[in-house]
Amino acid sequence: MADPDGVEVHGPAREKYGAVLSDEALGLVAELQRELGPTREALLARRGERQASFDAGELPDFLAETAPVREGDWRVAPVEGIADRRVEITGPTDRKMLINALNSGARVFMADFEDANAPTWENMFGGQQNLVDAIEGTISFESPDGRQYRLNEETATLMPRPRGWHLPEKHITVDGRPVSASLTDFGLFMFHGARRLLDQGKGVFLYLPKLESHLEARLWNDAFQLAQDRLGIDRGTVKATVLIETITAAFEMDEILYELRDHSAGLNAGRWDYMFSVIKKFRNRPEFTLPDRNKVTMTVPFMRAYTQLLVKTCHRRGAFAMGGMSAFIPSRKRPEINEQAVAKVREDKQREAGDGFDGTWVAHPDLVPVAMEVFDGVLGERPNQIGRQRDDVQVGQAELLDIAATPGEATEEGLRNNVNVGIQYISSWLRGQGAAPIFNLMEDAATAEISRSQVWQWVHNGVKLAEGQTVTADLVRQTATEELEKIREQVGDDFFYTEGRPDQSRALFEQVALADEFIEFLTIPAYEQLD
Repeated sequence: MADPDGVEVHGPAREKYGAVLSDEALGLVAELQRELGPTREALLARRGERQASFDAGELPDFLAETAPVREGDWRVAPVEGIADRRVEITGPTDRKMLINALNSGARVFMADFEDANAPTWENMFGGQQNLVDAIEGTISFESPDGRQYRLNEETATLMPRPRGWHLPEKHITVDGRPVSASLTDFGLFMFHGARRLLDQGKGVFLYLPKLESHLEARLWNDAFQLAQDRLGIDRGTVKATVLIETITAAFEMDEILYELRDHSAGLNAGRWDYMFSVIKKFRNRPEFTLPDRNKVTMTVPFMRAYTQLLVKTCHRRGAFAMGGMSAFIPSRKRPEINEQAVAKVREDKQREAGDGFDGTWVAHPDLVPVAMEVFDGVLGERPNQIGRQRDDVQVGQAELLDIAATPGEATEEGLRNNVNVGIQYISSWLRGQGAAPIFNLMEDAATAEISRSQVWQWVHNGVKLAEGQTVTADLVRQTATEELEKIREQVGDDFFYTEGRPDQSRALFEQVALADEFIEFLTIPAYEQLD
């Protein structure tokens, strides 16, 4: 199958997903790349410049040049079709997950091409085909035990999440260079899904990850306009929810909504990547060192400040404020674990509903009723809480950066957890599974990023654990040896030495946790090891 001029597809037979990778679809991806690729690269370079300023002692703050936007009286355009988003479920794009999530009773399914999805050929392009089948209602799945899975009459609203601006798609090159993963995922979904959804009377919705500035939101807006124009769709049709999951974006929430005001479906408090961002941006600043990751809860001052400001900002602009992911997952085999997970999720969702969020995320279908009950109790018959303005919230730079007030210490248990989770998750990712249940939590790339970046932070700042040891590279390596043995005992020799890839997983973890220079995202070197 020939490719359009300047476009090359590298990977397993293109014919397997010939409909997804059609000339016309690849043509749209190529146009997006040629038109927007240079701006993307400039914005990624700007990230590096901002990091250098933080290393030199500067701190993020609200931008003086955009004060008129923050002070102005404006609102985002109305969103039709999803007034009620009280519970959303997230997960990767394999067929079984798609069916179960769409049937879960949640209002929205965030179909993830990003942190919960390892970017293999099959996951990325098979996932796009699965979305088409789901939109058309023809998707089905038969498990090895013979169980059949099909869509119910009523299903959740589909909201794909493309990968972040920093990632390439190595399987497709345009004019000899890898195309942006963001534009690949977006362009293919738009080409194959947008018109199908509109013909069914449904909306075209997206989630956008890892933005670091309003300029990156402006680039997404440009992508929306270009794709809508090329596909003959009215501008303003696409509606996107932006995850506020970087510390720099927290200072530009008004501006991000403004840039996307005709295409905005609100903001989401992406808590795990937010914690990773705080560690990453201030990695060379000892005063910003965090304790064990499990002690950095949503009630610590800096996390509380950003979520409350998010609700206030969104509701002032007439936009949805969506709560974050509770990573606890239920256990159908161990009632005591299930009881603890349900209690933790209920507590988390009660706080969000009480703060004014319009809805929240869960990671498992069994938790949909738990979160639904909490939001039903607060919302009643109302679809959302956008009318609740939260004028009582007063959050400035000091509150957003009050990281030193986080209680707790760095401990040996925390170090062991970081090493164990980091290695186990990388092992899962290299096997093509981007969402991994570990220690009764649903881990994805964001939580693995916290684990390895916190180890880097502790090593490079000479953090002393509560038990007295100073965290060094040698201590991390010794811990990795001991934790690998625990993993082997847990999963068994057969799996550990064949599918588990212990040496490869450990080497990659140590690369991203112990390198002299901080590696921005573990998924970049890991991607080189995927087919």
